[in-house]
Amino acid sequence: IRYRPKDHNGHISGGPMYYILHGMGEKWRPLAIFFAVAGVLVALFGIGTMTQVNSITGSLQASFGTAPEVASVVIALVVSTIIFGGIHWISKVSEKVVPFMAAAYIFATVTIIALHLDQLLPALKSVFSGAFTGTAAMGGFAGATVKMAIQKGVARGVFSNESGLGSAPIAAAAAKTNEPVEQGLISMTGTFIDTIVICTLTGLSIVLTGAWQVKGLEGVGVTTYAFQKGLPFPPEVSAFVLMLCLVFFAFTTILGWDYYSERCLEYLSGGNMKHVKIFRWIYILAVFIGPYMTVSAVWTIADIFNGLMAIPNMIAIFALSGVVAKETRDFFKRHKEGKIK
Repeated sequence: IRYRPKDHNGHISGGPMYYILHGMGEKWRPLAIFFAVAGVLVALFGIGTMTQVNSITGSLQASFGTAPEVASVVIALVVSTIIFGGIHWISKVSEKVVPFMAAAYIFATVTIIALHLDQLLPALKSVFSGAFTGTAAMGGFAGATVKMAIQKGVARGVFSNESGLGSAPIAAAAAKTNEPVEQGLISMTGTFIDTIVICTLTGLSIVLTGAWQVKGLEGVGVTTYAFQKGLPFPPEVSAFVLMLCLVFFAFTTILGWDYYSERCLEYLSGGNMKHVKIFRWIYILAVFIGPYMTVSAVWTIADIFNGLMAIPNMIAIFALSGVVAKETRDFFKRHKEGKIK
């Protein structure tokens, strides 16, 4: 919010590439460019498209036997309709879908936990003990297991809430506010809801139902098994509930990352919208080919590009931490004095 630029038409763009350049100085421009390039690549090969579409098509195939080829075409068509409609379409779809999908998913996972409440403490114990000791499922010695827990935990945590990637600031920069700290506090709630609430509920559901111990399951199949076994509904209904939530989660993520990547490309091209329009077709193509890759390959590629995006942003966060502290102290001082409503 502090470093976002506004052109003569009132168009606002923001994010790490701008606070690296304007906050750290002109000599850091290469780092800003590196971030913007990484942001485009993450959208195409990381969180933005392939992993999301792979999850959607996997869920549809597991629940209804829908061929991934058919599902990918439908998803690509819907995505193209919305992203060519512009940011207003993206925001309208997201604001209607996100609250509903989050509430439905939380209700389902809480139901599973409530029905297995007597097993909750043993499940929590197994989570913590499994992170620091070797288990039959993980194998290896304690040190290797801890390394694996940290590596996978950080990678999946970043994937779920995008903390440190620099994507959320791109969206936050478009907010109608002049208070950087206020918007920062609002944005922080995303990390809490995404990971502390939704991912914890998902993990507990998987452990309580024993889904994590079922051989041959990967990706969305693990959570599908947990829903089918844990919810008091016919397996088909439980799978449908998960599929619906997952489609909404993944679909809005696809739309959001189109916006992030377009802002990165806009920075790289100096605001040339012709390049952005060409990029949209490439983005839709990436959506289309997502199902044709294995789950393992998709996650490996996503982790690599996520790391590339996080590095320049983390450098900027540490470099500008003094600015953050100063802004925060000033904000709460003005709030205490009643100067902020």
